[in-house]
Amino acid sequence: MAASRSFPNIIITGTPGTGKSTHAQLLVQESPITLKHINVGDLVKDQGLHEGFDEEWQSYTVDDDKLLDELEPLADRGGLILDWHTCDIFPERWIDLVIVLRCDHTLLWERLEKRNYPLKKIQENNEAEIMGVVSDEARESYQSQVVVELTSESMEDLQGNVSRMVEWIRNWLDNNAVAHANQLDRI
Repeated sequence: MAASRSFPNIIITGTPGTGKSTHAQLLVQESPITLKHINVGDLVKDQGLHEGFDEEWQSYTVDDDKLLDELEPLADRGGLILDWHTCDIFPERWIDLVIVLRCDHTLLWERLEKRNYPLKKIQENNEAEIMGVVSDEARESYQSQVVVELTSESMEDLQGNVSRMVEWIRNWLDNNAVAHANQLDRI
């Protein structure tokens, strides 16, 4: 729980191509605290936290239990940025902020084409963005006050979004310093 952590855990999620990794990397640089950026997709691949490769979708089938077992000790310490296209797998008690990045579907299509995604994968992700699938998933999985939807279409959006996240971290630190002090007063 947040009360036992010194630093917050943040999920940056969104449809592939919305800028999750770019936001996470810049937040690590600009944060007032040390944060560890974990690209969950890379972690799954590199640590073998999957059940195999799906040729049709050109992606790994995640072993949820292995992934959560790998992340739990890190999440308990705090200071994580979990960068992934989904968020509902992570226990609510781990998470202090969920950033859902959104993007105009035409721009998203162009970004995914530049990554050489197969047409079927581009269409699927584009439909998911239009329908707000990731945003809905976040709102169904976490309390509404920790879910923030941000537009990610330009460098100005990126800078503004990261500035908002940095400010949120500062506020979290201030609020939790008070909470920690109150807990110590009760002892």
